[in-house]
Amino acid sequence: MTAVTHTSNQMVQRGISGVVGGIAGGILFGGMMGGMGMLPMVAALVGSTSPVIGFLAHMVISVVIGASFGLLFGGRITGWRSGSVYGLVYGALWWVLGPLVIMPVMMGMGVQFGAAFSTPLLMSLVGHLVYGIATGLGAVWFSHR
Repeated sequence: MTAVTHTSNQMVQRGISGVVGGIAGGILFGGMMGGMGMLPMVAALVGSTSPVIGFLAHMVISVVIGASFGLLFGGRITGWRSGSVYGLVYGALWWVLGPLVIMPVMMGMGVQFGAAFSTPLLMSLVGHLVYGIATGLGAVWFSHR
């Protein structure tokens, strides 16, 4: 096996571990969002109001973000602690990027930094942190199975 093939295989494995983690995190966070009635807002990103469509859109996003987590941090996560820490930081980063920047801009509202400490966005922060930790732990579990 050449060095390029070995490196390519490692990147694929890291990406897959992130996808597995992203699915785990997405299910947990999606359940939280469903309980808070937030899924119709996610569905609005794809022109719907259906909570089911919102959950599906959320899961697609969760898988993509999970894959990027695995590709970016898969070589750095060596165990449960590092998976949790990197996941927590990545979840916090996506809280800023997602509900404070990308989603409101896509919905024509502009960035929402001024509303960051409102109750709905603080609940979103909790969800993103749960997502991040679950993604990190799921990636560790998959890579060590």
